[in-house]
Amino acid sequence: MAAVDIDGKILVGKSSKPEYLTLKLANRHGLVAGATGTGKTVTLQVLAEGFSRAGVPVFAADIKGDLSGIAEAGEAKEAFVKRAKDVGFDYEPDRFPVMFWDLFGEQGHPIRATISEMGPLLLARLLDLNDVQEGVLNIAFRVADEQGLLLLDLKDLRAVLSLIADHAAELTKTYGNVSKASVGTIQRQLLVLENQGGKNFFSEPALNLDDFMRTDRDGLGYVNILAADKLMENPRLYATFLLWLLSELFEQMPEVGDPDKPKLVFFFDEAHLLFNDAPKALLDKIEQVVRLIRSKGVGVYFVTQNPLDVPDTVLGQLGNRVQHALRAFTPRDQKAVRAAAETFRPNPKLDTAQVIMELGKGEALVSFLEGNGIPTQVERTLIRPPSARLGVITPEERATVIRTSPVKGKYDVEMDSESAYELLQQRAKDGTTSVTAPEPGQAPGQPQPQDAPAGGGWLGGVGGLIGGLFGTNRGRGTKLTTTQYVAREITRSVTNRIAGQIASDFGKAIGGRTGSTIGRAIVRGTLGGMLRR
Repeated sequence: MAAVDIDGKILVGKSSKPEYLTLKLANRHGLVAGATGTGKTVTLQVLAEGFSRAGVPVFAADIKGDLSGIAEAGEAKEAFVKRAKDVGFDYEPDRFPVMFWDLFGEQGHPIRATISEMGPLLLARLLDLNDVQEGVLNIAFRVADEQGLLLLDLKDLRAVLSLIADHAAELTKTYGNVSKASVGTIQRQLLVLENQGGKNFFSEPALNLDDFMRTDRDGLGYVNILAADKLMENPRLYATFLLWLLSELFEQMPEVGDPDKPKLVFFFDEAHLLFNDAPKALLDKIEQVVRLIRSKGVGVYFVTQNPLDVPDTVLGQLGNRVQHALRAFTPRDQKAVRAAAETFRPNPKLDTAQVIMELGKGEALVSFLEGNGIPTQVERTLIRPPSARLGVITPEERATVIRTSPVKGKYDVEMDSESAYELLQQRAKDGTTSVTAPEPGQAPGQPQPQDAPAGGGWLGGVGGLIGGLFGTNRGRGTKLTTTQYVAREITRSVTNRIAGQIASDFGKAIGGRTGSTIGRAIVRGTLGGMLRR
């Protein structure tokens, strides 16, 4: 333990001297790069273990299942014992607190988000829409917002898209051309997304990011591992989900400046998938999130094969570098080697470009920030062995970890709240379907008086009264008003209850789950949506 936690530093390996990552500077982001089989996963595990020991929660995608071994104690293998001696400490097996997550709910706790939280920009990327189709999607979100329709799952979005298709001529006068062909294309892409598992992801209960920010009773940070082997079959969903997660972290977490250690460290494996074919507007948002999330105490570490996979505007934000071997078999490979070498602070004793091609497995060129944020000279470094198991755990061991998780049962059962789909069905029965924009000074979601069904309101009952006055489409998103949250919670709590219990249920809703939800709405409403402006 002493070899790791020395004055707020993580021991990563040894060159001519021990190489430490300073926790106070770990939120300045980093890069772990290298060709396949050169030891990137081991380095990632070493860093994750170090952060966990320091009480820093970690989130990492596990592409091949190799990182799952961190949940079990390692073995004192001869190679590990020898390497530990070479680095300068005695090898001691250890294990770390882990929570497994899975968008499909098969190898970990389900992760869910609402359509509103994803927002039109990321959703358009996920659906591979062109500019015209993205414009129609933005109109759908706007109409839902004005009509007080919550967009929680895919059937909600489909219902709103059908609504704007039916009223295309009317909407074109206000928002520009609304093509039924574009709506049809979006509907088909939604079907593809649903077939790839999107139905499981876009639903409730939505993920509470506080569950990522846990430590165990011994003060060790939880390592949150996303099972991504199946997810990688749809790389666009993988990249979009992780970018959404970054933006959510940015919106929710308070400004903390430069803390003594990060609040959370985020490892983005196969980072090139984030940037492939991304439009400039999205790249600008990625750069903005990476640049600004540092002040929230979040460190972002990109793991990829080639430094050229990361745009220069983002690469310039990554202060802590670990470069494993690269092979220069093609002109592009040679360019990558030169580019990687030029990103390091030169060391007169090393020909950096040459050494990159000579590194053995478990070796890396390392440069970490020190002092006032100045990178150290690049050094050829022997990476320390991990303390936990290196490799995949068994299904039985994974099941045990999931069964004893602190969030066991919280996300297991899917919910289907009253939202756009149900409301539009009811309004169709009542003959009140409309896309009339609110009058000036009228709150979004408030119906025109002549259109209001008798005794119905927009959400029905007490929820309908409040939702009709203040409702928007945001289930938990940036623009959702606090009162709409109250309406949503009341609607759930007073179902099948008599009128005399409404006041009591109202108080319970405010004091329970809604209280924290309202707080989040206020914070996120103040900060604004990084990816939904």
